[in-house]
Amino acid sequence: MADRILVGTRKGLFRVERNVNGRWEIAGNWFLGDPISMLLVESNTPRIHAAMDLGHFGVKFQRSEDGGKSWSETSTPAYPEKPDDVEDKDPFRGLEIPWSTQMIWSLVAGASDELWCGVIPGGLFRSIDGGDSWQLIRTLWDDPRRKKWMGGGYDFAGIHSILVDPRNSAHVTIGVSVGGVWTTWDSGAHWELIGVGLRSEYMPPDKAGDPLTQDPHRLVQCPANPDRLWMQHHNGIFVSDDGGIHWRELSDLPISSFGFTVAVHPNDPDTAWFVPAIKDEQRIPVDAKLVVSRTRDGGRNFDLLHQGLPDAPAYDLVYRHALEVSDDGEQLVFGSTTGSLWVSEDQGDHWQAVSHHLPPILCVQFEG
Repeated sequence: MADRILVGTRKGLFRVERNVNGRWEIAGNWFLGDPISMLLVESNTPRIHAAMDLGHFGVKFQRSEDGGKSWSETSTPAYPEKPDDVEDKDPFRGLEIPWSTQMIWSLVAGASDELWCGVIPGGLFRSIDGGDSWQLIRTLWDDPRRKKWMGGGYDFAGIHSILVDPRNSAHVTIGVSVGGVWTTWDSGAHWELIGVGLRSEYMPPDKAGDPLTQDPHRLVQCPANPDRLWMQHHNGIFVSDDGGIHWRELSDLPISSFGFTVAVHPNDPDTAWFVPAIKDEQRIPVDAKLVVSRTRDGGRNFDLLHQGLPDAPAYDLVYRHALEVSDDGEQLVFGSTTGSLWVSEDQGDHWQAVSHHLPPILCVQFEG
């Protein structure tokens, strides 16, 4: 059972711990005033990585080797200089794509001292020395299909989900908004665009099934069954039983299928959690009532969990990386755009409000 949570917000990194009465409370903070776009707590080590989006000061990485007692700045993923004769424009907005890191959007650990980092605009980076240096995966960046990726909520496409197969760290699958699902079996030397069965309702009917036009909002993988993937898509919830090659869309849901985040039970591939919202024009909870939806049977049925969550009206939206499940699958934590943070000790049946006054929450991670 985890006893510490790290919370990345638009104005700093916060530490949440249990008090002497067993209640969760804010116990400290780092980097006040700095937006924390991504966190990584490396398993079985005291190492923590924090990515910062400092606007005109650029993107920065901080790393702690001692559980947050001290921090030091480390290397940041950087693009090569863009050749003068290369034209690279977003096909949706027509903007010139900058060959520079705008935001760190995903960060995961692979093999020993291996890290994978996804950024906006649409770059995937790998480190084999714990983040001391980074290499752009040129095979993906130089793939001509990459130039068809489109910006969605952000001006440029980005890589928000990275799944490293626990059976084989050379097998990596990524989610791109907007650019579909891609996988490699050789640590990025070659890539395959996958996603049969996905559907993008915002495209013309003859293009709706094109894997390249898909807008996955978040991908997660069940560690106990890595072939089971769950996806919160822009226009639905999808599940795969073969590592993302084929997908089936869930239907007849009790509430909206729109949202940004999903978490899967680490030991039970049939159990997953979502935080639904009204899509596109009104990105708020349905009927202004905040709930978490949970399936325990692979998506055939859903429970709507709300005990301890606010009654309407509530306008909290939950970003892609702001919902997490603990390693034992019992604890959940999520934070919202209004700066509220909730923790559950029983898979979402009951929730405790930790705070309603944090800055907007971008990412959360259990520690310990």
